[in-house]
Amino acid sequence: MKVAELKNIQREEGQIFYLRKYNCTAVLELPIETEEVPIFFSIESDPFGRKNIDLTINRQINYPLLPVKKALLEFILSEDSEGRLPC
Repeated sequence: MKVAELKNIQREEGQIFYLRKYNCTAVLELPIETEEVPIFFSIESDPFGRKNIDLTINRQINYPLLPVKKALLEFILSEDSEGRLPC
């Protein structure tokens, strides 16, 4: 299982500068097929610079949920650290 990309990333506007909310479509390469799944996630930074990611998958997928969430969280964190998410 691999996360190929995040498509159609849209950031929700908010007044809190340390909380960013996003809607997008995650492209997942599963062993049998490639699937596009709508997701919602938020990234909250604490005063010490640590980031907490809250993830919601908006559709049921035919694959165990824990490995999918773990791969998505790692992918989102790497995309954010490389500056590829909208500010």
